[in-house]
Amino acid sequence: MKAVGFRQSLPASDENALDDIILEMPTPGPRDLLVRVKAVSVNPVDVKVRALMPPETGHKVLGYDAAGTVVAVESDVSLFKPGDDVFYSGDITRPGTNAVHHLVDERIVGRKPSSLTFADAAAIPLTAITAWEMVFDCFDLEEGGGSGDALLIIGGAGGVGSILIQIAKKLTNLTVIATASRPETSDWCKAMGADHIINHRNPLDEEIKALGITPRYVAALTGSNGHFDAIIELIKPRGEIGLIDDPGPIDISKIKPKALSFHWEFMFTRSMFETDDMITQHKLLNRIADLVDQGTIVTTAQRNLGELSAKTLLEAHKLQESGRAIGKTILEGYSD
Repeated sequence: MKAVGFRQSLPASDENALDDIILEMPTPGPRDLLVRVKAVSVNPVDVKVRALMPPETGHKVLGYDAAGTVVAVESDVSLFKPGDDVFYSGDITRPGTNAVHHLVDERIVGRKPSSLTFADAAAIPLTAITAWEMVFDCFDLEEGGGSGDALLIIGGAGGVGSILIQIAKKLTNLTVIATASRPETSDWCKAMGADHIINHRNPLDEEIKALGITPRYVAALTGSNGHFDAIIELIKPRGEIGLIDDPGPIDISKIKPKALSFHWEFMFTRSMFETDDMITQHKLLNRIADLVDQGTIVTTAQRNLGELSAKTLLEAHKLQESGRAIGKTILEGYSD
């Protein structure tokens, strides 16, 4: 089958960073679905793996978000059948979705929102799972909760920030503050539903002080190392900090005086370790699909680069690495 892979860690500026390749069909597990991939999207994890984790031999196929149609199921599958349209974010320990066909455990798959195209649906899964787990697992909020409290989202216009704003605004009573540094990213955060926008190019504690709101929750989606001291300064005592990026060493002892809670959200944990509650991601993706079909949540797809190939995928990687991507970049699946 056709696929896009990489065999060594090269910069996105190198035209050989990604290759068009032909692979054998993978061997399924007992709870696997074989999905004909109709669309994919690109996340920061794609470029991080390409840049930092070269395969020992041969090519590695990247890609986590996908939307497609189930073409076959294995013996222990009970949640889906051939012909079902699905969306999901895959498993970082297995071959990725940048291929014609892909194997995925049914417990991390949801039904595709019927109101969306495959391309618009492919923009949602990884970021929606990350945002949902941040709010309801890390911060331990309940739907409808958070009255009187505020959430600061650092990096509001990115993939996770775009859906986190929506989930927080639609499913909780939190006041949502998002950071953005350009007019277009500020406008995007407002469109997603943020109550207030502040500039992360300025000291965040000063920006928050000027706003007159003290957040109990902070979701640091990017640049958390540079903002860590400001987060501690601006957050309420006994507040909650959640990170998704890779800031390097940080001094966790600094959060003791305010008795803050620290969380690291990683949406691949459930599939990596096949946790007892792995099926939670199936359930939450179905819930997200319902919210999309009800018009409560909207896709964060912002740019469609056309059919998947090494050339178009590399363009998407360059855009992701530029730090100027808004929402999600999507690509259509192979046409044959």
